[in-house]
Parts: sequence; C-alpha cells; structure tokens
Amino acid sequence: MAFDPNSQLDPGQVRDVRGSGIGGRGLVIGGGGGLGLILVVVYLLLGGNLSDLGGSSVAPGITEQGNSNLQQECNTGADANKREDCRVVGYVNSVQKYWQDEFSSSGQRYKPAQTVLFSGQVQTGCGLASTEVGPFYCPSDGNVYLDLGFFDELRTRFGAKGGSLAEGYVIAHEYGHHIQDLTGGLAGGSGQQGATGQSVRTELQADCYAGVWANHAASTGFLEPLTQADINDALDAAAAVGDDRIQREFQGRVTPETWTHGSSAQRQKWFTTGYQKGDPAACDTSGSL
Repeated sequence: MAFDPNSQLDPGQVRDVRGSGIGGRGLVIGGGGGLGLILVVVYLLLGGNLSDLGGSSVAPGITEQGNSNLQQECNTGADANKREDCRVVGYVNSVQKYWQDEFSSSGQRYKPAQTVLFSGQVQTGCGLASTEVGPFYCPSDGNVYLDLGFFDELRTRFGAKGGSLAEGYVIAHEYGHHIQDLTGGLAGGSGQQGATGQSVRTELQADCYAGVWANHAASTGFLEPLTQADINDALDAAAAVGDDRIQREFQGRVTPETWTHGSSAQRQKWFTTGYQKGDPAACDTSGSL
C-alpha cells in the first residue's frame, strides 16, 4: 500500500503525546498479566470502551503536552511512505476525507475526530489508559487513541502478517466507531456479549465501515489504488483479532458466549461486504451475521 507522494497531509488531525510521561495511577484492567490481560486486550481491541472496565475517572480531553514533530515532518504522501507515524497521519486524513464527503453528500455535517498517538499511558475522557489496551475510540471525548507498538503486537502476539493496509484497517475500524457515535449507533454497543450480542454487531459494523473506506481510499486523493495484496493484508489482520482465534490461542477453547468482536470469519466477511459494496448502508448488522 503506497501513498500518492504528491498528496498534502494534514498532521493537525493527529496529536502526538508519546514520551510525555504523565505518571499517575495505572488503569486496572482485569488482573495484571497473562490470560487476564489478553482477554482485556481482546475486549478493547479495535473498539472497546475503557469506561466499561472501571478505569480511573478523569475530566474529558487530553492533558498531556507531548513533543510532536509531526507538523514539521509529516507533510506529504512521500513522508507517509517513509515513516510509520506519518503513515498514520495519511490514513487518518484519508478516512476522514471519505467520511466528510459521504456526510456532505447526504446533507449532513461530519465532525472530525483527532487521533492521539501515545506511549505508556494516557489520560482520556474514558479513563486512564495504559498501552496494553490496544487502539480504541473514546466516545466521551470523541478521540481515537493509538500506541504504534500495537502494530508490532498485531504481528508478534496475534500472528498477523502485517502490511500497510493492516494498519489502515485498524485506523479505519476505530473511525467506524466515531461514525457510529455521530449517527447514534454506538449507544449501548459495548454491552450484551455473545456471538449475536450487540457488542459483536457494533464491532462488525465498524469492520464493514472500514471496508467501505477501503473501497473509496484511492478517491480520497491520499492513496494509490489498492491491490489485492493490500486487501489480503487487511483481511489477515481482521482474522488475527477474531474472538475465536484469540480464545483458541490463549485459553485453548472457544467460548462464543463471551465474544465481544466476532469470529475471524465474521470480521473478514463484514470487511469484505463493505469493500465490495462501497456503501455504508450495506453495513446493517442488525440481522443475520
């Protein structure tokens, strides 16, 4: 996956607070390490809500100042092709350009969401988050939070092959939750576990929205046309974070009654549906999954 080297990035859509060292009490996320930590990561992975895990309550918004160089170093698609943090800027720009145009075409106004790059831990409107929780969207402050180390974890811990569009899929999924938030579809979406529960339906819809963006990615002006190899990388990442695959790997058995995100096959199916249809209306997960 390559960015158009001549495209102009907007680094203002990403805030970098890596290395800000905020200190304070860490988030209690389900019993420390091992399987307990893995299952919490599974819950939060690509969309869970920190507030449902009893995180520290803080005022909405970000208090860290950070020391970002994104404004100086992430200005073109050529920069995105060289650096991972600039690549995140490019994906955020592309995803938001698509949704801005989509909302505008239906007479609606899109409200942008900022992506916050952090390391260690970060204060959010949903609580104090540690890096172990993976990427997530916080509806309380309307921000996406991401530790770039997660992309290494996706390969080393969860067995994904990686690739640029695997990263794009993760980011587009989180922005799928932002779309749900703007349209009222996120309310209650983190409850009701189980293979057909509302949590799974919410996550699969976000996967579908990620696929819809992928269909239109090149037309946003930031990316070169996607190849089948790019799509395969996204599908591989979707499968890597399926509830059944993670449960089988880390607890030795599959328990569908505890699912929060859907099976590998379901995640691939709904990303594919979005990609093939290219229409958010195709992402209705209220029926058969």
